[in-house]
Amino acid sequence: MKGGKLLINANRCVSGKLLPLYSVRGAASKAQARPAARESGSFTLNLFRGRFETAQVFPYPDPLSADQRQTLQELVPPVEKFFQEVNDPAKNDADAQIEENTLAGLWELGAFGLQVPGELGGLGLNNTQYARLVEVVGAHDLGVGITLGAHQSIGFKGILLFGTPEQKQQYLSRVTAGEYAAFCLTEPSSGSDAGSIKTRAVLAPDGEHFILNGSKIWISNGGIAEIMTVFAQTPIEKDGKTVDKVTAFIVERSFGGVSSGPPENKMGIKCSNTAEVYFEDVKVPKRCVLGGLGNGFKVAMNILNNGRFGMGAALAGTQRAALAKAAEHAATRTQFGKRLIEFGTIQEKLARMAMLQYVTESLAYMVSGNMDSGAQDYHLEAAISKVFASDSAWTVVDEAIQVMGGMGYMKATGLERVLRDLRIFRIFEGTNDILRLFVALTGIQFAGSHLQELQRAFKNPTAHLGLIFSEAGRRASAAVGLARGPDLAPHVAPDLRPHADELAKLVAEYGRVVEGVLVAHGRGVVDRQFQLNRLASAAIDAYTTAVVLSRASRAARSSLPAAAHEARLASAWAEEALARAPGLLAAARAPKDLKHYDLLARIGSDVAADGGQASVNPLNI
Repeated sequence: MKGGKLLINANRCVSGKLLPLYSVRGAASKAQARPAARESGSFTLNLFRGRFETAQVFPYPDPLSADQRQTLQELVPPVEKFFQEVNDPAKNDADAQIEENTLAGLWELGAFGLQVPGELGGLGLNNTQYARLVEVVGAHDLGVGITLGAHQSIGFKGILLFGTPEQKQQYLSRVTAGEYAAFCLTEPSSGSDAGSIKTRAVLAPDGEHFILNGSKIWISNGGIAEIMTVFAQTPIEKDGKTVDKVTAFIVERSFGGVSSGPPENKMGIKCSNTAEVYFEDVKVPKRCVLGGLGNGFKVAMNILNNGRFGMGAALAGTQRAALAKAAEHAATRTQFGKRLIEFGTIQEKLARMAMLQYVTESLAYMVSGNMDSGAQDYHLEAAISKVFASDSAWTVVDEAIQVMGGMGYMKATGLERVLRDLRIFRIFEGTNDILRLFVALTGIQFAGSHLQELQRAFKNPTAHLGLIFSEAGRRASAAVGLARGPDLAPHVAPDLRPHADELAKLVAEYGRVVEGVLVAHGRGVVDRQFQLNRLASAAIDAYTTAVVLSRASRAARSSLPAAAHEARLASAWAEEALARAPGLLAAARAPKDLKHYDLLARIGSDVAADGGQASVNPLNI
């Protein structure tokens, strides 16, 4: 994963060009021609600059109108009832397919077209409404959730986002009326590195069709989809040369030449269809180009970024359901003459499970709320919500099994199925490892562009006095501990303000560390993955802390029944996250930690070279 390749890996779809990073070795000769660094309302992007940006964090979003809230109140009860009374997750898992009556019921409920406009057969929900219904599904059956999500969160999402009026009219009415959709990007030799896809589409001699050839692997709904968003390399004329660029296409199975393999035998989410899809001389009309010729990476990036909050919402539901089972068991099970909940160990487990669920849920609705409010920069926050949700859900369900002991291990409880289902969430739609690097590198690029702008300003100071005094003054004040962050008192409940003050200090320190890393490594930072991972983890701690402080403060202002409980959850999380983050930042810049990373790198290389553990058994036999 060198240079620009890493950003392709990071989001499976980002342009291969790495934005210029700040370097003390000198600016490029064309520095003066570079555009000014852009501004953003993203908390996470600005964190890398050491700026506490409140716009997309405080206050906690409430994007529903009265009518939208009423619609949601009418939709949630029947969906809950359906999953309690009709859907059978154990049978779906055992049969490795969703029961026909369940699928029919989901189509009747409109569950396959939640965000499609009403005039095209959908329910026309916004992102927050969608999140609430997805949360219900996640609480009951993740396999069904994958079938629904693969269809609408990514399958036809590109048509919603980039489709022409004619494409929307033709296809959205079909994907809400019984025809399944799929998202076809991954290939046998191309997983996280989407830039290495081999599937090709070339314009036919008639000039009216593309001829598509290739194959895709591990495609959710791949064996049942009639309408697919397919990504393929296409020859493009650029600067007098022919180069390959990825293009997105709408492909119908009815075009001919489209086939699929048998359903994959998976560890979990067994009832969802996963299959390889083959394209052999498929004639794709030019009208089926989605988002413009050569714009496939942009289309894929936006689809994935736009849908990631849904994963957080679903896994918030999963965690809530698992926590309920563990809490009920702890409250009723007696051992050594006491109920389990009377033991400190169990109290701590339930508390930590509740914290993780609260943070996951808060992230999902923060991101969806910002999207509904028109925010443009939410891609890092969406990535964080996916990473945090999938890691946390695994921990919460694992701990729920631990609290329930042998009973939790039995199939009848249902948690072993959920644990198997959960494992894929840390892998697909961008592995958590890649997304952490995506967060760190994207943030560093944003910070680096502003540092470059300041560097250029000093070359012509009389023309850039405003920038120099605002940026340089801010940075100089921060260096001597005089910088003042935003006044958070109006946004944060009084009991939580000490945590907000600590968070503000962390944000300032974060910016100093990022600058130090850039000065030390320049463009070479793309290869410093040990450090990038620590920066990403600290960013996750900072953002999640801001989010829960915002949500708990909203609960206090609104005098919600559980406001005191929310304050305790937010306070506990903030204490732990804010205590953890400084150590992560120190590890990202301290020489002793860099030596330790070199040691780990050597050990890892030894293991790979030896095909496993390089040391022999202690008995030497």
